[in-house]
Amino acid sequence: MTWGVWGKNLSTAEMSSLMHVCLDVGISTFDHADIYGGYTTEATFGKAFTESGIMREAIQLISKCGIQYMAESRNNKIKHYNYSAEYIIWSVEQSLRNLQTDYLDLLLLHRPSPLMRAEEIAFAVEKLKSDGKIKAFGVSNFTPIQTDLIKKEVAVAYNQIQFSATHLEPMLDGSLDHMQLNNITPMAWSPLGTAFKGEDEKSVRVRKIAESLAEKYITTSDLVLLAWLMQHPSGIMPVCGTTDSGRIKKLPSAIELSLELEDWFAIWVESTGNKVP
Repeated sequence: MTWGVWGKNLSTAEMSSLMHVCLDVGISTFDHADIYGGYTTEATFGKAFTESGIMREAIQLISKCGIQYMAESRNNKIKHYNYSAEYIIWSVEQSLRNLQTDYLDLLLLHRPSPLMRAEEIAFAVEKLKSDGKIKAFGVSNFTPIQTDLIKKEVAVAYNQIQFSATHLEPMLDGSLDHMQLNNITPMAWSPLGTAFKGEDEKSVRVRKIAESLAEKYITTSDLVLLAWLMQHPSGIMPVCGTTDSGRIKKLPSAIELSLELEDWFAIWVESTGNKVP
């Protein structure tokens, strides 16, 4: 999302260069959604990918569908959701054309709709899988019960949710427990939360403890918070939005960073503002 016009508005050459930076340090998965950039970012990325010379098998492409957004390319009068089988299939085919690829490694339903029908979604997903247009399927921003609604008709492999040291709700409301019980891999968007951009009391507390622990572990505070997130037993995969090549090169080191037990809980305490119950 941050690569296109909703973010840094990178040129084709800049996108291509950044893809190589990612691959050089072992980051090979790129997270998209059809609506990013008002339905423009996938096409910009697709052109850059083609010009990069990178083999398709070397990367994984994720995209999301379902949100009907108001944009110049769409005749939408109001933002809404569409999870008809026809629309899901059409949307994926649009993403494939824009990304200049034959398949998505993962398709996610972007946000839950009160009108979604599990049987119709399952039909579309199975058709896309059988046609070789998607390899795996998941959801995004779904609650446990909403996930179960879809899962009763088709396997759900991933759920991309908001989770960070400043947004603990999925760890407290049963979402991450539900994913562990059902072999669903959590992905976390905004994995650093508001720790480095918020000035509210929680953000300041988390930022200070992260800075303190960064000194202890001889690393940076953002990597401390990523390590904290990945230490959760559900196997969370952070979705990092930075376009800074320097920061991208450092991201993989968070995988090797293991916080001591009390340090992990210290971050939780600073987030809640209270001692552990």
